[in-house]
Amino acid sequence: MPVIQMREAIRQAMAEEMRRDPTVFLMGEEVAYYDGAYKVSQGMLDEFGPDRVVDTPIAENGFAGLGVGAAMAGMRPIIEFMTFNFSLVAYDQVVNSAAKIYQMSAGQYRVPIVFRGPNGYAENLGAQHSTSVESIYAHFPGLKVVCPSTPGDAKGLLKSAIRDDNPVIFLESELMYAMKGEVPEGEHTIPLGKADTKREGTDLTLVTWGKATHACLRAADELAKEGISAEVLDLRSLRPLDHDAIFGSVAKTHRAVVVHEGHAFAGVGAEISARIMESAFDLLDAPVLRVTQRDVPQPYATNLEKLVILDTPRIAEAARRVMGRS
Repeated sequence: MPVIQMREAIRQAMAEEMRRDPTVFLMGEEVAYYDGAYKVSQGMLDEFGPDRVVDTPIAENGFAGLGVGAAMAGMRPIIEFMTFNFSLVAYDQVVNSAAKIYQMSAGQYRVPIVFRGPNGYAENLGAQHSTSVESIYAHFPGLKVVCPSTPGDAKGLLKSAIRDDNPVIFLESELMYAMKGEVPEGEHTIPLGKADTKREGTDLTLVTWGKATHACLRAADELAKEGISAEVLDLRSLRPLDHDAIFGSVAKTHRAVVVHEGHAFAGVGAEISARIMESAFDLLDAPVLRVTQRDVPQPYATNLEKLVILDTPRIAEAARRVMGRS
């Protein structure tokens, strides 16, 4: 299997779907003539032309709304936000239009649209460019929320998202665009709502998604040296959520730590923890713990940033606590 970067896998998914379906097009800031802010759309303008790879003004509310209207009219837009922090400018279009039109029109209009771009912190970008938005969007019925952690998953999930008849929030990571991994060529789709066990284990389950998956894998390596076998369950989709995979893993390990880079208060981790406690309480040998970014706005300074972001030692320590070894 070819080994390529995450940005190349995402580009493959978009280009293959645009070749397959003439209603698919890409729109966003600098996606065309600049080849994308992170070079994700490099070369796509040359292949598909300016009618299908469309540069926009710095006006997220405007081009997100344009995309919703295009989707209602039968197109399948891919809307790239240069960062999902900027999607908050278009929050009304995403939540009050894209998520609700199908129900409000009694099924007369579908909105097959993908909103994609980098989510969460990168490095030295400050508070206004470092927000993890998954809990903001996963809260609303009508939206699907997807968070890939590998290039192969990114391609398969994005192709499925583009084909989906519902609006999909597709959350990437600026720090993962250069990450390399095996990616199948040609037709490769992964169903939305199916988790993936990235590492088998028997003592506890680390439930995670997106960039945090790799911190969990590093923690699992560290814990293995202490005789603790940690399973790493990558949810991949937060809406829909793979309950069977979560409860199945907890039934095997009897302990769970939910790990994500967003904030703890009202985060997706709180929802997952509650569902485990409500539906799998009798399977647990210890309370469910959460490990998240510190509950402060993201600092700019490197020394402060390191104190705030999710890191492997805190994950390992939470695992030791649920094992009674802290």
